[in-house]
Amino acid sequence: MIELDSESRDSEARVLLTFQPGTDMDSALVKVSNRLNQVRDLPLEAERPVISTVNTQDQAIAWFILKPLPGNDRPIWTYEIFAEDFIKARFERVPGVARSNVLGAREREMQVVVDPDRLAAYGLTLQQLIRTLDVENVNISAGSFDEGKRRYIVRTLAEYETPEDVERVALLSASGQRIFVGDVAEARFGYERADISVRQNGEPAVAINALRESGSNVLEVMAGIKQAVKELNEGVLKDEGLTLTQVYDETEYIDSAIDLVQQNLWVGGCLAILVLILFLRSLRPTLIVATAIPISVVGTFIVMTLLGRTVNVISLAGLAFAVGMVVDNAIVVLENIYRHRQKGLGRKEAARTGTREVWGAVLSSTLTTIAVFLPILFIVQETGQLFRDIAIAICGAVALSLLVSISVIPSFAARILSAESVASE
Repeated sequence: MIELDSESRDSEARVLLTFQPGTDMDSALVKVSNRLNQVRDLPLEAERPVISTVNTQDQAIAWFILKPLPGNDRPIWTYEIFAEDFIKARFERVPGVARSNVLGAREREMQVVVDPDRLAAYGLTLQQLIRTLDVENVNISAGSFDEGKRRYIVRTLAEYETPEDVERVALLSASGQRIFVGDVAEARFGYERADISVRQNGEPAVAINALRESGSNVLEVMAGIKQAVKELNEGVLKDEGLTLTQVYDETEYIDSAIDLVQQNLWVGGCLAILVLILFLRSLRPTLIVATAIPISVVGTFIVMTLLGRTVNVISLAGLAFAVGMVVDNAIVVLENIYRHRQKGLGRKEAARTGTREVWGAVLSSTLTTIAVFLPILFIVQETGQLFRDIAIAICGAVALSLLVSISVIPSFAARILSAESVASE
């Protein structure tokens, strides 16, 4: 851990632990949870802390709106428990989802409506009533006893479950008279006052989001969330007269960015081939050199997979940068083979001699390029994490272009560059 920040708000406190980049967050989560379980002296009003690996500054990757189907007249904000038990719980079981939040619903609660005149008539205060209700609303363990081979646990169950339970609580008036809460108040089920209001097209709705874990693949997480939504809409939501509609999808912007980079990759490859045609002024040498582009690009995808990296906007941008580099070695090798063919050497001999003469030069050129980007792989700060995929893509593509230039290019040149074509060109 390198930093600890805390933030306190009304009825809420957050503690953010920042770890070194590359830290195994699952292991860190377990260690923090174990240490937190050792803390016993929490305030009485405080709930057990919730721990997750999601950054508190991260935004939800998906937002959904829960609305009733036609024919369901029940107010949507009364589905708080249902949304928590079924939708939120299902989202949080999706691999890569750190947590889910339900907004716009109201929690069901027991409400006690006090008649101040009747309360005053018995000489009681509101504070006395509240204190009595708090004291009586507990389950108390009375120990255990053995009878033969059996042990019995004795507990008094006094937590309120129905309004009648509240109204049956006994009070002692100022005159010593025994009365009940029902004599001075009415207990009923209701819903808490709304802190957040959610509306869609002017109609009340409930919003549910999903936040992903740090380091998880957003595309894979979103696919899991959409599958969960499909199952919910076809199952429990349909039976309950509800539907869940997605209103925000972060992957749409990511997919759009990936498509744009892919287009740039294709355009860059086509422009590189066009430049080769303009300068080589021959179709056959251009085709030979152009083979370095798809072989190097496809090979880079394989290298990234073996290294556990994913294809994303950053890695595709690195490939787009490398498109012009991967043909450099091929051009140098082919030009030397072409020169020996013009001198009258045979196909195989020209390919062998031409490659042997320049392989040291293309090797040093490749190593120089790799040496520029290789240090990025060893940067542990956030900058290194961000640009690591670019470095891997460029280094992989350039290294593969070296192999292509001393293997594939000579082989193709020996088969395609005939003496007649060289003479005519």
